[in-house]
Amino acid sequence: MKRKPNILVSNDDGIEAPGLQRLVEELNSFANVYVSAPYRQQSAVGHSITIFYPLRTYEHMKDGKFFGIAVEGTPADAVKIGVLHFFKDVKFDLVVSGINHGANTAINIIYSGTVSAATEGTILGIPSIALSLTTFSKVDFIDASKIATKIVKQIWDDDDIKIHEGTLLNINIPNVPADEIKGVKITKQGKSYWEDAFEVRADPNGRDYYWLTGKMVYKDESTEFDIAAVKENYVSITPLHYDLTDYSTYEETKNWKLNK
Repeated sequence: MKRKPNILVSNDDGIEAPGLQRLVEELNSFANVYVSAPYRQQSAVGHSITIFYPLRTYEHMKDGKFFGIAVEGTPADAVKIGVLHFFKDVKFDLVVSGINHGANTAINIIYSGTVSAATEGTILGIPSIALSLTTFSKVDFIDASKIATKIVKQIWDDDDIKIHEGTLLNINIPNVPADEIKGVKITKQGKSYWEDAFEVRADPNGRDYYWLTGKMVYKDESTEFDIAAVKENYVSITPLHYDLTDYSTYEETKNWKLNK
């Protein structure tokens, strides 16, 4: 029988987020779970890290017991300090980030703190997984946490499944009852994007402020892409890598004769 894995759990919704709480409960069924997560909401901060200010941390308690480390910083900060400091004596087998409240598909991946927490895991040499539930409505995350844990356990138990160095798995779960999910698809990052705009409002003193708004422009119809797969009620798993080099363009440009 395979040993229990050591899993570090983080997120970008904050340590008290129900998605993280439910996920930890389920992962505890087969793993040794450690938590290092932001103290408060950190959505859409991307892969920012704190370098000009000190990081403050707190022991977070739940039902009178130690639950994890709450970090007054970004998701990447939380993973970094969890692995390198608070749990430095633990050899982690996986970093799992989530479950995020909202989809992380297509262009959203670029901004996602959830994905960035998993990316930090890969940078630290730990196989990593990002988990998101594709809704912004109020949910209890029960089905999503069970589905997520089943997939994470399958990945751990199957010796033929290998998450390659520098690669994370970005998993998006449709917001439908478990019996309506059609299956799992390995997907590519979609091309859909936000058509952004700023709404101008005035505060009580008559000063303008700006609120980012916009609408999603859907460009992906095939379920080979993440955003289309979840719309068709498939769990989407997209392998991502932090190497951002465009290799095809590199081959085209490396012999350019540019003046010094």
